[in-house]
Amino acid sequence: MYEPIRTKSVHSTAEQEFPHRSREEELDIQLAAHLAALLAVTDELRAASPAADRALDRAANRIAEQVARLRRSPSPVRVPEPSAAPGADGATRTAAGDARRAALHRRAHALAGRALVVAASRADTAAAILSAEQMDLHAAALDGAGDLGATAPAAPAASSAASRTLSAAH
Repeated sequence: MYEPIRTKSVHSTAEQEFPHRSREEELDIQLAAHLAALLAVTDELRAASPAADRALDRAANRIAEQVARLRRSPSPVRVPEPSAAPGADGATRTAAGDARRAALHRRAHALAGRALVVAASRADTAAAILSAEQMDLHAAALDGAGDLGATAPAAPAASSAASRTLSAAH
């Protein structure tokens, strides 16, 4: 009544013709991507800051080290160091510039949160601590600007608690 199937099913898993990555490799890739995005935003913040912020410089260097470690490659491509442009003494701050920096801090905080989640699932203590510190740094910058929002005040405590939880697990 029915003709037998003569071809192999496209859903069979017996012979797979492409390589697969392990869960750890996938998490490494995800974590490196989140940290690379955080590095890009941090470099953009460094360039947008009216004065050189040493905390952002140190954070960017630490993030670059973690990205290089996860990718098993040399340091990622970076935005050049911000030059001391004439008039960049902080007196030229504008509302638009402050709003842009606040938006960048919010983006960096969100990216650090994503990196923290992946680092915790990967059990990468160094990346988790770095991510939690970045969440704290950007939350403090937003809090200082009075632009943290309704849900963000718990973020520094949450990131510190996540860091402590991850450290206690190992």
